Amino acid sequence: MSTSKRLYETTFIINASIEDPQIEALITHVQEIITGNGGEIKAVNRWGRKRLAYPIQKKNNGFYANIEFADIGTAIARLEHMYLLDENILRVLTVQLDEKAMKARQQQQQAYAAQPAGETAPAASAPAPAPAPAPAPAAAPAAREPLFTDEADEAAPAKQE
Repeated sequence: MSTSKRLYETTFIINASIEDPQIEALITHVQEIITGNGGEIKAVNRWGRKRLAYPIQKKNNGFYANIEFADIGTAIARLEHMYLLDENILRVLTVQLDEKAMKARQQQQQAYAAQPAGETAPAASAPAPAPAPAPAPAAAPAAREPLFTDEADEAAPAKQE
């Protein structure tokens, strides 16, 4: 078995009818299981209370939480066991993040960070300018860069027809 740490993401829905301190204690317990088994927490996202698309265990609302972590795989079995035993956890999804998705996420974050601050939010104090006339349609749409690139595609020369 390899000892290199892999990136995982676990998303779980907690029963929203319990109190906030109990929800925080449950999220902390999940973090302790991960770190206690040699994992390293990368990010904890609390998405909050949301209405479920369909009832789960006769519940219509849930508190969504997402934890990204690096682990060699030892914490996964313990997490899944804890999820099964805890009656306040309604649904769980734990996935291993692949390298292509991580590269795409980093590129997206870099592109967002490189965007000038003036483009992200309009000034509230300035009066709104009159709308400009619509530009004429372009002859051909601009080619979009693919989100994922395959190493095999990069190594193989492009075929010309």
